[in-house]
Amino acid sequence: MKKMLILGAFAAMLASGTALADTSDKKIAFSNNYAGNSWRQAMLDSYAIVTKKAVADGVVAAADIFTTADKEVPTQAAQVQNLILQGYDAIVINAASPDALNGAVKQACDAGIVVVSFDGIVTEPCAYRVVVDFKDMGKQEVEQMAKFQPKGGNLLEIRGLAGTSIDDAIHAGILEGVAAHPEFKIVGSVTGDWDQTTAQKAVATILPSLPEIVGVVDQGGDGYGAAQAFAAAGKPRPTIIMGNRQDELQWWKEQKDKDGYQTWSASIAPGVSSLAFWVAQQVLDGRTDIPHDLLVPYLAFTQDDFEAALPKIPKGGVASHEYTQEDAIAAIKANIK
Repeated sequence: MKKMLILGAFAAMLASGTALADTSDKKIAFSNNYAGNSWRQAMLDSYAIVTKKAVADGVVAAADIFTTADKEVPTQAAQVQNLILQGYDAIVINAASPDALNGAVKQACDAGIVVVSFDGIVTEPCAYRVVVDFKDMGKQEVEQMAKFQPKGGNLLEIRGLAGTSIDDAIHAGILEGVAAHPEFKIVGSVTGDWDQTTAQKAVATILPSLPEIVGVVDQGGDGYGAAQAFAAAGKPRPTIIMGNRQDELQWWKEQKDKDGYQTWSASIAPGVSSLAFWVAQQVLDGRTDIPHDLLVPYLAFTQDDFEAALPKIPKGGVASHEYTQEDAIAAIKANIK
């Protein structure tokens, strides 16, 4: 009877996709291509918090972080190749390009290494992707803008890190949103690298050549910089979509307190890096039911709830969430069709 119960439990675990292996001797590396803004710093912090505990608890043997010295694809490709040679069992990657790293990623897969991309994803089929619908997020920016500026008008677009899948997807969503709302017109575009200082300089440079702007659509990390540029230029304050950074939400609160200023804020939670780690761990643990594309929601704040979140965000930081192994298992289950 005891033997039958054990076999029955074993069969039930196989049917449910529950992992059976032991990952305590597995090593996971994190390849990151850029750390030059508050979102990326929060992303690295979340990853470190979760993985240090996972190593201390004996879940994995190592979870090392490697960030390239520049934003270039060749540097990250060489980094991935080095990680292959160093014998890691899995590589979590925030990629500089959706396709230019596919060769290095395929080399990793061919070597039996699990690759999980997130935020900046890769298109190589052998890799796993923890994805947010960034295109929808971009489209929603325009949908929300239409509520605050029902008459329409001229928009300024601030783009993110050039060449990344995130930048391309959010931009495509914004264009789709404008197509659905022809009362708006994008009359200028600058690159902000998802960083308020870079965005402020870029916006300040282009503002003198633009007609009156009613709204700014962007990608996160640039809202406060844009607000500072408009103020410094003595231009009318536009509706600026925010990206969940503490300085942006604090500015939003100050403007709301002053005259009822309204906007919307959205971004992927930086802690999605920790979710990618747990997905890699689950693959190494023997799960065979994990889809190669896992869709997770982005984090958005409205006029009604952003003030409650603000005190919980570290000064200079970003609204985030550290994911647990249980969160990853739930996300996997939600994506199984």
